[in-house]
Amino acid sequence: MSEMTDEEADYWDEFFTKNPPKADPNRKGGYFTRQRELLDVLDRAAADYILNRALQAQKLPSQVIGDMVREKIAASAVT
Repeated sequence: MSEMTDEEADYWDEFFTKNPPKADPNRKGGYFTRQRELLDVLDRAAADYILNRALQAQKLPSQVIGDMVREKIAASAVT
């Protein structure tokens, strides 16, 4: 991927300064909002645990949850 030239950077800086992105409060959020909602259904201790594991592993909370589920599935298949 090539880097942006100074002229391109100036163009996009001016463009987004004059045309800031608009957020529609009536629309459902994107990917990161869904990540937050996933943690909102958990109790505080579980959410904190998953967030800490995600930070340590540099993963998303949903990836940590997926890893935990796959570990449980693998453990139950052995027994």
